Amino acid sequence: MLRRHFLLASAALFALPAHAQTAWETVLAEAKGQTVYWHAWGGDPKINDFIAWVGEQAQARHGVAVAHVKLASTADAVTQVLAERDAGITTGGAVDLIWINGENFAAMKDAGLLFGPFATGLPNWGLVDVAGKPAVVTDFTLPTDGYESPWAMAQLVFEYDAARLPQPPQTLAALKDWIIANPGRFTYPQPPDYLGTTFLKQVAYGTLADPSVLQMPVDDASYAAKVAPMWAWLDQITPALWRAGKAYPQNEPALGQLLADAEVDFGFAFNPGRASAEIAAGHLPDTMRTFTLEGGTIGNASFVAIPFNAAHQAGAQVVANLLLDPEVQARAQDPNVLGFQTVLNLSSLDTSSRARFDALDLGVATLAPADLGPALLEPHASWMVRIAQDWIERYGVAQ
Repeated sequence: MLRRHFLLASAALFALPAHAQTAWETVLAEAKGQTVYWHAWGGDPKINDFIAWVGEQAQARHGVAVAHVKLASTADAVTQVLAERDAGITTGGAVDLIWINGENFAAMKDAGLLFGPFATGLPNWGLVDVAGKPAVVTDFTLPTDGYESPWAMAQLVFEYDAARLPQPPQTLAALKDWIIANPGRFTYPQPPDYLGTTFLKQVAYGTLADPSVLQMPVDDASYAAKVAPMWAWLDQITPALWRAGKAYPQNEPALGQLLADAEVDFGFAFNPGRASAEIAAGHLPDTMRTFTLEGGTIGNASFVAIPFNAAHQAGAQVVANLLLDPEVQARAQDPNVLGFQTVLNLSSLDTSSRARFDALDLGVATLAPADLGPALLEPHASWMVRIAQDWIERYGVAQ
């Protein structure tokens, strides 16, 4: 098995130009023996187990250890890097790799807190589907410019039990009517939780007169008028939410538990395979299904980035490259593991690598890629910073 891994790695390595091949050999040599402190959200046991498995692979293949620093919020890692920068710590930083997206990436890139560009120099970069999945090089409207590397695709899907709800509402207007007619049976995570703010983005797309403005920075002069329809929509549903909108689940697992306990009739997740994975794990009934709203749902890629002062930048690059390995990507897409969607261009893979994906049973609740519908681009990060702050002022509750 290790010999096969070596051959695959060698094939990717020798596909590089000579100068890039030499540079990568230098990275591998420097990385050997390092421990990469990967700061990543720690709220899902399945993801934690996957990161542990990636660590095992990194150790076996490259002599690189991975220590998962479990975060409640990605902002915690950003704050640490910023504090180190302000204290003059320009090398030997405590954060080697961050699972990062959106406003956190924008803040770090703007402040010069990222190492790179590195992503396009990774040996496995050539396998990434840049043309078919443009979100792998754009993060919340900002070009990544090689300062972060994708490792999973995501699109918002709604989850429901078909045994209880044979025909779910599939437009935002119909969802509003359903919530009002069925008080207490719907909720969403409390912003600024990422899934809670994603729901707000979805509402913004469905209520703003011209959603294209979401792709540009917020204009303070016109902001209030533009988002007024979104607040009106939320004002109408809030009294009919679970616990009358006076309490909210804290995150995706908490919302998923409410769905599993039949306290609500809808869950939702950025992972189209989450419901199938939960069915496979025995946490959800096999009558669970998923759907997307007409017109599309929010889609994006998950990335890893390396801070400018990371103590183990070579090891972090090795882990980022490993995350793009077809075996690792196929394992992540397995609903029994994570059910994440791949960032790779499957048509570019060799026969044995493609066979890993073809052999996957995506699960009874997972929509086929062709049935997911359009993936709506993430709004500019400035919109969600502003909307999340305003949501807290309007609806925020103490937990």
